[in-house]
Order: sequence, then structure tokens, then C-alpha cells
Amino acid sequence: MTHIDVIQLKPEAEAEYKAIHAAVWPGVLAALERHHIVDYSINYYPPLQLLIANFKYNGTNFDADMRGIAEDPETQRWWKVTDHMQESFVEGATGSGGAVPWWQELEEVFRFEGKKE
Repeated sequence: MTHIDVIQLKPEAEAEYKAIHAAVWPGVLAALERHHIVDYSINYYPPLQLLIANFKYNGTNFDADMRGIAEDPETQRWWKVTDHMQESFVEGATGSGGAVPWWQELEEVFRFEGKKE
């Protein structure tokens, strides 16, 4: 399954956000891997300050794996560093580990996977 989310980057945090993501903490990457996240990328669209995250999930229990990532102490520390750089489009969201989802999940309206060989 492919998962795509969007959030807004605060303009004043652009350099800091790019710098920290140039060297993501190994513990954060390990948590993603443990919870079946692969092919993860974040793209930035400067005119609207949009961060568009795209990843593939190859596990069998998405909700449990997302909870596992959220409960990971290193990931929680990471979010404390990165959350202040971003703004959510989701009403009532307070941060990456909050009760209300922080990222706005994008609706897929078209997919073409090509011929399977």
C-alpha cells in the first residue's frame, strides 16, 4: 500500500528542516523499518510551503504499526524537534503524537501501475 500525506512547513524553518532531514537519526529510521515502512520520501513545494510525504507499507496491520512508530521513544524525541517547524491542515491536531492525526492524508484519485510482468 502507498500512503501520501501533506503538511505545511513554516517558511522560517525551511533551512533547519532540510538540514535535520539530511541526516535523519538512525533510531528513527530503525523504527520505520521495524514497522514495515519502505521507500519513504518527503518532497517540498516551496510556493505553498507544502511537505508531501510518500511511503509504502508492506506489513499486515497498518494501524498497529503506526501506533508502534508513535510509541517509539526516539521517534517521539524526533517529533519534539520537528513539530515546531510544521503546521497541520487538520483541525484540532496538536502534533505528531497527538490524538488527532497531524498529517492530512491525500485521497488517491488515479493510479496506473502499468503492465505486470
